[in-house]
Amino acid sequence: MRKAKPKKRIILPDPKYNDVLVTKFVNNIMLQGKKSIAYRIFYEAMDIVAAKTGEDPIEVWKKALANVTPAVEVRSRRIGGATFQIPSEIPANRKQSIGMKNLIGFSRKRHEKSMGQKLAGEILAAYKEEGAAYKKKEDTHRMAEANKAFSHFRF
Repeated sequence: MRKAKPKKRIILPDPKYNDVLVTKFVNNIMLQGKKSIAYRIFYEAMDIVAAKTGEDPIEVWKKALANVTPAVEVRSRRIGGATFQIPSEIPANRKQSIGMKNLIGFSRKRHEKSMGQKLAGEILAAYKEEGAAYKKKEDTHRMAEANKAFSHFRF
């Protein structure tokens, strides 16, 4: 156990949309410290989303992110030699993190040409409440619902 909680780092808003959430998302896209490439990927995806929907791309992205963000998850807990999947609420910052990582992870597995196109495709799918990231959220909720009988073991 650590002595003190680590300090929360201040995240600066991104240059184009002036939004801290965008910077967090870009930090999750980033590989090997290449932030400028991550920004390029995100902005390319936003341009594609704007062209396809005709709406404000940031609002579409935020709605898509909200659609893939789970509210509950199951955690394994050993009780008397048996392992139970116990549903529990997720803290807000972890919810956001899981949503972002699911959206990015499933967009990497898509089959479009560039990462910008993959991300745009997954954002549009999540906005319409379909796609792999949305399915993952639904599966997580279904799992929690199936195991709600064990919720009295919550810690």
